[in-house]
Amino acid sequence: MGWSCVVARAVAFILMLGKISAFTSDIFAAGKSDKEILDNLLKNTRYDKRLLPPVDGVLTVNVSVLLLSLASPDESSLKYEVEFLLQQQWYDPRLRYSNQSHYDYLNAIHHHEDIWLPDTYFIMHGDFKEYSEHSRDPIIPMHFALRIYRNGTINYLMRRHLILSCQGRLNIFPFDDPLCSFALESISYEQSAITYVWKNDEDTLRKSPSLTTLNAYLIQNQTIPCPIKASWRGNYSCLRVDLIFTRDRSFYFTTVFIPGIILVTSSFITFWLEWNAVPARVMIGVTTMLNFFTTSNGFRSTLPVVSNLTAMNVWDGVCMCFIYASLLEFVCVNYVGRKRPLHNVVYRPGENPVTQPKRESTGAADLVSCTACTGPPGSCTHTANNGGVSEPCFVQVRKKEPPHPIRVAKTIDVIARITFPTAYAVFLIFFFIHYKAFS
Repeated sequence: MGWSCVVARAVAFILMLGKISAFTSDIFAAGKSDKEILDNLLKNTRYDKRLLPPVDGVLTVNVSVLLLSLASPDESSLKYEVEFLLQQQWYDPRLRYSNQSHYDYLNAIHHHEDIWLPDTYFIMHGDFKEYSEHSRDPIIPMHFALRIYRNGTINYLMRRHLILSCQGRLNIFPFDDPLCSFALESISYEQSAITYVWKNDEDTLRKSPSLTTLNAYLIQNQTIPCPIKASWRGNYSCLRVDLIFTRDRSFYFTTVFIPGIILVTSSFITFWLEWNAVPARVMIGVTTMLNFFTTSNGFRSTLPVVSNLTAMNVWDGVCMCFIYASLLEFVCVNYVGRKRPLHNVVYRPGENPVTQPKRESTGAADLVSCTACTGPPGSCTHTANNGGVSEPCFVQVRKKEPPHPIRVAKTIDVIARITFPTAYAVFLIFFFIHYKAFS
């Protein structure tokens, strides 16, 4: 009686398996849509999205990033907009389906709310960008693809648009290379449950063939596991992306440095004009100063505000000092040239000052030069014949007269022609070498 009962139960179990097999064969037979297959796979009695996929050990999520576009608001910004496709791949044995189906994969994009998905969260970035004017929750991603393959592998592709807050060495702006980073990790599953790895161990981001950029010059990127100090929580798996940008230095040379050099050297033209060409020298000095103020102030309004000294502050300050110094040089030359000379001088335009001879008298007789004296001045002891009268010979000793003010003014201009351009050239060489403008 006991054996017959066991046999009966075994037969019933075999028949039940046959019915299940027939049912499964019917569901996954050719001609069934992926929706029908997914409806069967995702039944509440069979699948619970609240539970991790039942895998041996830790669930591995393979991650890859495809860059689509890069942009920054302007050249001086430390914010960069990055648009990319984030691909995540993992294994869920509960979603394997029969090979009798002719589908290589199931399109489950409309079932994403019913399937377990990694709770990937972005950290160390600036902000999310909304995808449309009607989107009130920019954190919700744009789903592109959710595919389930025969063996239970799931490929989830979504679009992200981040506004990255970057780190730059603003003390050498605009010759800095901003570093923009963002990272992703699981918000609720620790490393003992989920681990993120870069797919195929890629060490750089993949770029779309149609990658578009706007004021964003990407020179280097890397994909690495998060350093411990860069992770918010050390016991959660984390992946990091580093994007290193550079600035368009030709933009700054054409809009800031070359115009500045032209204005400063234009102020040196006054050194080659006549010392008394007041209208021309004043016009050049004042015009170059006003033009430099205008260009520098207009550009400075777009620069990032920082409390420390930047390369642009050094450039503006030194260039303005040279322009102002050239204007002061004209004031000095004009003041010296107009001083009253201390000796009798006649100056004709285009000629050098000419000292006129002056006869001095001592009482009734003029001092006569003694041509026969061979001793030191004032030691003459013989007499000279002055109109037939023998008189003692006096030697007129004249002190060295100071140079004429006009000669001094012209000398200042000659010195300035050499010192100002030389000093400015030394500054330019030091400035561009120190800030590595051409690196």
